[in-house]
Amino acid sequence: MSATSFRQRIRQSIEDENLQVALDNNAERRLKGRAAAFQSIRDLEERRQRARSIRADVIERLDQYLDQFIAKNKENGVIVHRAKDAHEAVQIVLDIAKSISNYQSSKLRVAKSKSMVSEEIELNHALEKAGIEVVETDLGEYIVQLRHERPSHLIAPAVHLKKEQVGELFHEKLGVPYTADIPTLTAVARKVLREVFLTADVGFSGVNFGVAETGGVCIVTNEGNARMVTTIPPVHIALMGMERLVPNLDDLSLMLSLLPRSATGQKLTVYTQLLHKPLVGKQRHLVLLDNGRARLRNSPLKESLYCIRCGACLNACPVFRELGGHAYIGGDLSIAPYPGPIGSVISPGLLGENYVQLAQASSLCGACKEVCPVDIDLPRLLTRVRAGQSPSADDQPSNAAGGAGLSSSTKLFLRLFARAASHPRLFALSQKFASLGTFLLAPRSDWARLPAFTGWGYSKDFPRFAAKTFRERYKDKLANQPPRQTLRQTESFKAVPPIDHSITLPLPEVQFAQELTALGGHVVFTHHPTRSVIEFLNLRGVKKICLEPHTLDENLLRQEGVEFTYEPDAQAVVGVTKARCGLADTGSILVAAGAGHPLEASLLPEVHIAVLKTADILPSLSDALPFVGDKSAAVFITGPSRTADIEMALTIGVHGPKEIYVFLVS
Repeated sequence: MSATSFRQRIRQSIEDENLQVALDNNAERRLKGRAAAFQSIRDLEERRQRARSIRADVIERLDQYLDQFIAKNKENGVIVHRAKDAHEAVQIVLDIAKSISNYQSSKLRVAKSKSMVSEEIELNHALEKAGIEVVETDLGEYIVQLRHERPSHLIAPAVHLKKEQVGELFHEKLGVPYTADIPTLTAVARKVLREVFLTADVGFSGVNFGVAETGGVCIVTNEGNARMVTTIPPVHIALMGMERLVPNLDDLSLMLSLLPRSATGQKLTVYTQLLHKPLVGKQRHLVLLDNGRARLRNSPLKESLYCIRCGACLNACPVFRELGGHAYIGGDLSIAPYPGPIGSVISPGLLGENYVQLAQASSLCGACKEVCPVDIDLPRLLTRVRAGQSPSADDQPSNAAGGAGLSSSTKLFLRLFARAASHPRLFALSQKFASLGTFLLAPRSDWARLPAFTGWGYSKDFPRFAAKTFRERYKDKLANQPPRQTLRQTESFKAVPPIDHSITLPLPEVQFAQELTALGGHVVFTHHPTRSVIEFLNLRGVKKICLEPHTLDENLLRQEGVEFTYEPDAQAVVGVTKARCGLADTGSILVAAGAGHPLEASLLPEVHIAVLKTADILPSLSDALPFVGDKSAAVFITGPSRTADIEMALTIGVHGPKEIYVFLVS
């Protein structure tokens, strides 16, 4: 594709008023949310540097960590596959599908959670071509799938759409009455996709982090769909970029203190899953994908592999905020799987010269580096892509030269500019000519009107050169400057106020209750959890519940006429489980696989009740993670399920429970 086509896409994005409003709203809210979330961390810069060191160590010793991770997964009963490229990864997934007993007799259904790696290898298209039904279950991903589009943001796939567009889409595709009410639209998606979860033959997910020491995979989501696809279908396939490792649970804790704050402005996502072993009677496959990562690791762009896919650089980038993800297109007009600053490095780094021009869509202002939670020097990497240092997708030496992605006329201009700028007198003379030229183009304006083919005027403004050069103005200032005076210190440094030791933190249970309540959850302090739960059920008119064994007094439940089942029940309104522990600083609870079906009981019903002892409330996530290492599956739950995928409007209750009550037992 010529540079003109790229510019045409840029012009379309800038002239799209709906897109501009959507992008501005997304960026402003996410940046404000990020800033607010990081206020609770006093050592942010130290954490960033520690996280960067961890990611650097993983990439440096990737083979060693991969061997450890694979060995632990096999020990845990997970079936591990290695894929060198997109073709192999797709074929592995197809082979798994064909091994399922009912594949030949009926159409296979895959319920799919959000995965950017699957976008990278175009998995959906390949599966659909093979006759397999694939349904995206993240609300934003579901919306763009219905529109036959790629996601436009790493975190918010449908950020480019307004609620009216979603309402029209659901009316056309799902046959429901038109509405632009966001909670109603979310409820429609919940109803349609619940049937998909319950009937899917395969659940498919991405992976946020793999833990080398334990073999665990960590998946973070807010809606509950990732929990659905990893828990309910008989087969779970996890697709993971092979670089997404951390050495141990302590390092995972650090990453989880940065990722959700950077991505969505949360201290912790609603659902933070840790999966080690397949659930009883079920099967788990792990597909580790290279697809250019080994090549990228041995290139000048190696640092881009540190990325933890938070999307913060997209929200901070002034260029992305004007264009949106769909403007990042390759030489063949295809939309890049990864947009924005990190995408402008990762996409050409993994997929080759087709996407090298994306690096030109950057002002190199440094905002992306400033917000990156692992301190990736994206401006430097972008200049390396521009210099033609991207590895070739076919493992051959790159043909890209300096100025990769630029037109021939632009390269010529830059060579002339470089020659003039390297000779002081020639540069001063060129400034004089430029000043005269821009004055003739715009005699009464601060901006020059350059021809449209230059790119100036519709996508950016060209300031008129100053009448005098910097040197001339500097000499004038020296000539008119008054005699230099000696500066005197007029104010001494103020002493740092002493620490007030009378200030104390609230009790753990109080802090826990405050945090959970702020997220829309509810806390009930009680000495008799069974009686309190029965009272709650009577108020709601509920007669049957899903129950985790040994959580309540079951004899008392029977006496009071409350039916209960240990088995998953999609019709149950209330599920009751134990909470292994709580986290004071985030209001989270830990639910782990065990007797009965606590994972389903905390997921399928509209209301989740958790019973937690105050003695089991721990300060933070790092204190609790050691307790999940031997669990086949566990999840930290932080409030009711939620989404903001339509116009960044927060909506409670998506695929997981709409309400969460924690009964705190002293």
